[in-house]
Amino acid sequence: MTELVKISGLTKRYGNVLALNRVDLTVERGKIIGILGPNGSGKTTMIKLINGLLTPTEGGILINGKTPGVETKKLVSYLPDNNFLPSWMTVQQIVSLFCDFYEDFRPSLAYEMLERLGVPKNMRLKNLSKGNKEKVCLILVMSRNALLYVLDEPIAAVDPATRDYVISTIINNYNPDASVLISTHIISDIEPVLDEAIFINRGQIMLHKTVDEIREERGKSVDELFREVFKW
Repeated sequence: MTELVKISGLTKRYGNVLALNRVDLTVERGKIIGILGPNGSGKTTMIKLINGLLTPTEGGILINGKTPGVETKKLVSYLPDNNFLPSWMTVQQIVSLFCDFYEDFRPSLAYEMLERLGVPKNMRLKNLSKGNKEKVCLILVMSRNALLYVLDEPIAAVDPATRDYVISTIINNYNPDASVLISTHIISDIEPVLDEAIFINRGQIMLHKTVDEIREERGKSVDELFREVFKW
């Protein structure tokens, strides 16, 4: 079975605000997929629903055949769009915490990436630069041997010189039977590694195609088409 995520009729309301409107989506295994849309389009709401942080108003989600909950947290490695780590802990203490919390966590890989990116393991998180905090968060998420990686703006706060390494970290350190969902505004940098792109706006999916199909059918890059559609 190649289907990893199945979303059917997914709807989410916040009072009178319709954040997602009957979204249908299938994610296959072994894919890197960009979730692309302007602010307020529904990207983060969909990501939080996949991670079981919100409850659908209507419709449902299956991850490897399971509804989001305790069991799917063992399958999904999630990078939120804000720092989620205790600031008083050292990087080394946080790595140990992840070792205790996740059976699939690979500490040797985490330490290897920390060293290559020049992040001091004995420093408290609160004393790191914003960019280094973002690196730590990403490294921890990618050091799990998960089935689904969900990354919300993984390179937004990383300096351009480090982006290439961060992107290579994403594509080289995940389970090849897994898939990666990446929400980002920096499309030009992430586009070369994408297999598929999803355009979402006003809570609805406008387009879901492979990157090759977009280039062949539209004669444009994903970044160019995004700028045209959303007038960036």
